[in-house]
Amino acid sequence: MFDALGPKTLMLSRPLLSGTAAGLIVGHATLGMAIGATLELIALGVYTYGGATIPDYQTGAIIGTALAATGAGSIPSQTAIGIAVGLPAALLLASLDPIGRFLPTFLIHRADQYAVEGNSRGLSLMHWLGLIPWLLPRAIPTFLAALAANSDTVTRLQHDIPKGLVAGLTFTGGLLPAVGFAMLLTIMPVARYWYMLLIGFVLFAYLKVPLVGIALFGLPIAIMYVLFASRAESAAPASDGTTQEVPV
Repeated sequence: MFDALGPKTLMLSRPLLSGTAAGLIVGHATLGMAIGATLELIALGVYTYGGATIPDYQTGAIIGTALAATGAGSIPSQTAIGIAVGLPAALLLASLDPIGRFLPTFLIHRADQYAVEGNSRGLSLMHWLGLIPWLLPRAIPTFLAALAANSDTVTRLQHDIPKGLVAGLTFTGGLLPAVGFAMLLTIMPVARYWYMLLIGFVLFAYLKVPLVGIALFGLPIAIMYVLFASRAESAAPASDGTTQEVPV
């Protein structure tokens, strides 16, 4: 949450990286990456516009990885368990998010008082303390879930969760990424850069280029576009909105 609210340098607020980090901690990096990647696809195009609360997919990836890592079986079966646990956890934690947003209000009023007094140290303290209410609604459930994670718990989950529910969640996990991509494309200038989508489709569907290769292929194109656009803007004549009189 510090990285999400502040510098955004590590991008650990994304499910892919948070699930991978959780997988490294529990010794199952591939499992954490698989669970995080699935939830990342679901989360594409979903953002807290206007301060709206959305499912806490990154914490769901951590909880799903922590629980699934203690179970037995192949990576796909463990991933299915992780998604079956992580997705409901993400939805449940969304109900706790307003608490984390509300509690810093008291610190804000205190910070206002410190600002009037010119107390920069107290103002800085309120700023850092405001992070704690954002952390606790996520840290406490995650700690309890990780504390309860053991092979017996996962075994009970595998037997108690109906197979139809797991199949439904698996199907939803495959369907929601398409919805996420559609939401993402609606806010992108697709009509202007449709040829880029066509290039990516041809590379993937016909030339069988992996996704990493397509991303690496698109990176220099994006860099060149930004460079050329900036040069075009700098070369364009500046206009200050004034008119000059032409001598007769």
